[in-house]
Amino acid sequence: MSLSAEEISELMARVQTLELKAKKLVRESFAGEYQSSFRGSGLDFDDYRAYQPGDEIRFIDWNVTARTNTPHTRTFKEEREMKVYLMVDVSGSTLYGSQAKSKRVLAAEIAATIAFSAIHNNDKVGLILFADKPIKYLPPAKGRSQVLRIIREILAATPGTGHTDMAEVCKFLNRVSDKSALVFCISDFQDMSLERSLTTTAYRHDLIALRLEDPAEATLPKVGKVALRDPETGHQVIVDTKNGTVRSAYRKLRARFTEGLTDFCKKHGIDYASFSTDEDFFPPLLKLLKSRPSARS
Repeated sequence: MSLSAEEISELMARVQTLELKAKKLVRESFAGEYQSSFRGSGLDFDDYRAYQPGDEIRFIDWNVTARTNTPHTRTFKEEREMKVYLMVDVSGSTLYGSQAKSKRVLAAEIAATIAFSAIHNNDKVGLILFADKPIKYLPPAKGRSQVLRIIREILAATPGTGHTDMAEVCKFLNRVSDKSALVFCISDFQDMSLERSLTTTAYRHDLIALRLEDPAEATLPKVGKVALRDPETGHQVIVDTKNGTVRSAYRKLRARFTEGLTDFCKKHGIDYASFSTDEDFFPPLLKLLKSRPSARS
């Protein structure tokens, strides 16, 4: 994407602001919660020692046992390093924001905090931007430069055709990640086919769904007839917002969608939290992490 000098300057200022904010949150309280909430993906071989009653028989190393004439077993340590993927929705609807920031900026704030926490914990973090298809892929890597690039890519991305397709990005994730990974899906989830896609991803990976919302989306204002355009599809309709039946139907539809998404995540063991553009994202993110150790024990 080609940016003007003014746009580049504004983008870099946003990146610097997000870096300072994210580092402060990680330093003060988030890093410890991250470390206690997310474990490594397996066990690494550590050393050999003499077999003791009660040790797992399947871990006896018969080659060492034969050389020493004494039963020896392998010992292991937890594999701390993880691959963390930020799967971020940059479809047309994420550009919306009735408050001081859009859902896209909110996504960048959340992603920055998670990414800085990951590298603080010596984990690799990667990025998959998507709309109707995967738009940008940054393989997992460590270091501050990787996090800054992630933030820039989220803020500067253009959605192309605009609509969301969860199926395509989930297929892409499963192709590039051959091992189980920690996956944060940051989206407003405006895709009716998401259940089938996320079910498969949740089976293979530790999946966390982070939903982006804006308060103006919760209800229709009572302002008469207005033209509403779907930023995902471009479809436009005229709606009489003074009609109480219309406003009530809209509220019920939103409520059903939220309830359905929440129930789906609970059913499939997907940790879920929602974030609004008019609220501080940090408390619900911290609450989510605090709930994980007990849920995983």
